[in-house]
Amino acid sequence: MNINEVYKELSNIIPEEQLLRDESMKDHTSFRIGGPADLMVLPSEVEHIRHTLKVCQKWNVPFMVMGNGSNLLVMDKGIRGVVIKIANTFNGVWIEGCCIRAQSGALLSVLSKKALQAELKGLEFASGIPGTLGGAIVMNAGAYGGEMKDVVARAKVMDAQGNDFYLRNAELEFGYRTSYVQKKGLIVLEAELALSPGRYEDIKAVISELTRRRQEKQPLSLPSAGSVFMRPPGYFAGKLIEEAGLKGFRIGDAQVSEKHAGFIVNLGNATAKDVLALIKVVQQRVKEKYGVELKPEIRVVGEG
Repeated sequence: MNINEVYKELSNIIPEEQLLRDESMKDHTSFRIGGPADLMVLPSEVEHIRHTLKVCQKWNVPFMVMGNGSNLLVMDKGIRGVVIKIANTFNGVWIEGCCIRAQSGALLSVLSKKALQAELKGLEFASGIPGTLGGAIVMNAGAYGGEMKDVVARAKVMDAQGNDFYLRNAELEFGYRTSYVQKKGLIVLEAELALSPGRYEDIKAVISELTRRRQEKQPLSLPSAGSVFMRPPGYFAGKLIEEAGLKGFRIGDAQVSEKHAGFIVNLGNATAKDVLALIKVVQQRVKEKYGVELKPEIRVVGEG
């Protein structure tokens, strides 16, 4: 694989401090798990993303796109090829009336705060979601009754050939933890969020209540990738796992959270192998006891 040639060509356009060789993925995921990526690109311009795609294709080097790494489990041998991390180097935000326009690397928590400051309501549900706007659109992230499909007016995306275009809400085909963007492997560049006027005190009160509920129920003090499993129709994954007697069950340093059984936490030195083994045990136990198949919500990438 011509990773050296890729690095050389990328460095003609992208500053070298935004090109990281053999970068540990532990430092870029909320799970704090994963081996090194051959090359990580931190784009700060749309042209950086387009150029990276073209160079990877020229040299036949695989690439993947990530946001803040809050829904990612990276395997222990790491990722071969190029990782394009669209996060805090690509996070501009502009407010125009009741619309927030933001680059895809902007954090949802930051966007929620900016909406509060501008007295715009509709994004309160996202205040505690740790991901980026781009990642949230890809999987139609949601919490406490709200989802991205409720607020995204349109998104600017790029295909693997480097062509960019807009998709309106209906064209984004949002579903439960899925979207047209995810199905077609598109890259979100920016989005416009349609919100509505509200009162600062009212918006703040909703955010405070959701924060209280999140702190009360979720294991925020330990590394995790959020909810591990999608919600099975008619059930709650965490409740099924708890009733199957698996709360606190661990393999290595990967543990079913003692606070919320829908989460797997890293107690310190968990490996991806530990996490996957634990997921398998949970799936088998719940299937045996309730006949319900739990499907993982987290994205698994890299080499074992």
